[in-house]
Amino acid sequence: MNPTETTETKKTTDATDATDGPEATDKAAAEPAEAAGPAEPAAGENAAAEDNETDDDAQEAPHTSSGIGAAAGAVVAAGLGVVALSGSWVGKIAAERQTLIGQIKTSQGGTPAQQISAVYGDAWHTTALVNGIFALLALIVGVAVLAWPQKAGWVRAFAVAGVVLGALGLIVSAGMYFDLFLGLPSAGSR
Repeated sequence: MNPTETTETKKTTDATDATDGPEATDKAAAEPAEAAGPAEPAAGENAAAEDNETDDDAQEAPHTSSGIGAAAGAVVAAGLGVVALSGSWVGKIAAERQTLIGQIKTSQGGTPAQQISAVYGDAWHTTALVNGIFALLALIVGVAVLAWPQKAGWVRAFAVAGVVLGALGLIVSAGMYFDLFLGLPSAGSR
């Protein structure tokens, strides 16, 4: 072998070592021995070289999210959609509060129509409003998850379920609020 070739080879290995980092220094130390003759590397050296290459690949690859945020958002959207259709504790408490306020307002008197509206109608509308808020939240979260990149198939299914349930919840809530489905009972004339 020509001594100038080993010097040039060493210069190019040194140049690549400067760009590769500390792992490459170990490779440079092993290369002059390899230049002397073709020798079969030990099994441990192959595994170590593969580990170093894998570590370098992992460091260079852009960090991708695990998708846990999208998964959680999809499940939350579906849950909010179910709550929007079935009602919630918050809606029940708000309706009961509105019933109490209606009873206080009409305790001094009032026509039967005013009593029905104040005691039952306002509570009914409050329940519809709270359920509508849950439906709107389900719709917003579901659409946000669908816009999220890189999600699993089941996450997409839950997000679509959240959007559909949220849309249905909005329709039902609007119907309740504007008395489209069930109107308030009317007081009969005496």
